[in-house]
Amino acid sequence: MATAIADPAGAPRRIEATHRRIVLLALPMTLSHVTTPLLGLVDATVIGRLGEAHLLGAVAIGGVIFDFLFWSFAALRMGTAGLTAQAYGRGDDRELDRVLARALAIAAVAGAILVLLKWPIGLAAFALVGASDAVTQAAWAYYDVRIWSAPFAFANFSILGSVIGRGRTDLGLLLQVTINLLNIVLTLIFVGLGLGVTGAALGTLLAEAAGAGLGLLLLARLGSRPFAVSRADLLERDKLLAMLGLNADIVVRTVALLLAFGIFSAYGARQGDVTLAANAVLYNMFLIGGYFLDGFATAAEQLCGQALGSRDAHGFRRATGLALFWCLVFGAGSSLAFFAFGHSFIDFVSTNAEVRAMARDFLAFAALTPVAGAAAFTFDGVYIGATWGRAMRNLMIAAFAIFLATFLALLPLGNAGLWTALLVFLAVRGIGQGLFFPRLARAAFTPAAG
Repeated sequence: MATAIADPAGAPRRIEATHRRIVLLALPMTLSHVTTPLLGLVDATVIGRLGEAHLLGAVAIGGVIFDFLFWSFAALRMGTAGLTAQAYGRGDDRELDRVLARALAIAAVAGAILVLLKWPIGLAAFALVGASDAVTQAAWAYYDVRIWSAPFAFANFSILGSVIGRGRTDLGLLLQVTINLLNIVLTLIFVGLGLGVTGAALGTLLAEAAGAGLGLLLLARLGSRPFAVSRADLLERDKLLAMLGLNADIVVRTVALLLAFGIFSAYGARQGDVTLAANAVLYNMFLIGGYFLDGFATAAEQLCGQALGSRDAHGFRRATGLALFWCLVFGAGSSLAFFAFGHSFIDFVSTNAEVRAMARDFLAFAALTPVAGAAAFTFDGVYIGATWGRAMRNLMIAAFAIFLATFLALLPLGNAGLWTALLVFLAVRGIGQGLFFPRLARAAFTPAAG
């Protein structure tokens, strides 16, 4: 499914931003992102059905650690998508493969470094979390296996960014669904064989590896030849430094985001295994709502990046407005669905009576997360497509500071204060990005910026 009409080689492409196009772009990635939490939810559900709170807590802690480690490098997907979309909008087809080749090279190096440093990283992560001995021991077993998926996960970020930037959200859906279905099947098999949390991690590892292989094959079918890019083009100084700089800004932004989520999980762990497990159940609701909204953020990445590349200021602003409208609509709908069906979701994920009761007590907080975060998701997509990495970084740091201040101020409220701080964090991010958008958009389309 193409997102723009191809003009003669080297000519800017005409970008059309309409309600229909936004929805057609968003739906495949909405379905894709809805399945993404299954990587953690399947692990949590399969282990949770065993009825042991400490095992569910271990998978939750493992999931948070890998959210932090892996999604710190999600800049590869975001940066690749933005740069690819802009090259596509300019009609510079050769640059599409150069961007992908640079991203895959960075993915390989970063993944290898993470595997080599797995022991000190693990020690630091588990010390910061401070969970019980039973949870920590089980979480180490999960961590020791899943860390080997780092190179594959990072390659998948690069591949997904490339297909998104090209406007092939249908291929993005295929890749994500394949990974998640494989994860479900393999996790059920390995846990069923008695491998426990180790089996859950092994299923995810193999699913990521298979996804990377499939992604490269699909790109080859599109005529993409990233491994044929010359060394000179791969290492072109200005382009490589620009990509590294953009990725560095997005990494800082993502680390701040994940630090907020890490504090959320770590504080829950320090309140006991039941609170940790209950928050893990509700956190998966938040992920489902968030990834559902991310489909429209992805549509904004494509259309805004392509419009900027083709120098279409009107199309850029229209794409932003349409994405924001649909994200708010779906955010409100997701919140209503969580209020209506949240109790059934809780009972499905966990069989532990204490965990169920605790999760029900805080269901309202989790149900509000989609509508509170709708604007933030939209503007994330806009800023990524426009490659406004520095602005994203600075605004996220400011939002994190507000989250931290709110969290500390509400410590006496316990878990309620923790969830309130998360809602404030989501809302403040969207407000800040919205306030800075007009100035950044004007600067992007001035002659000096071009």
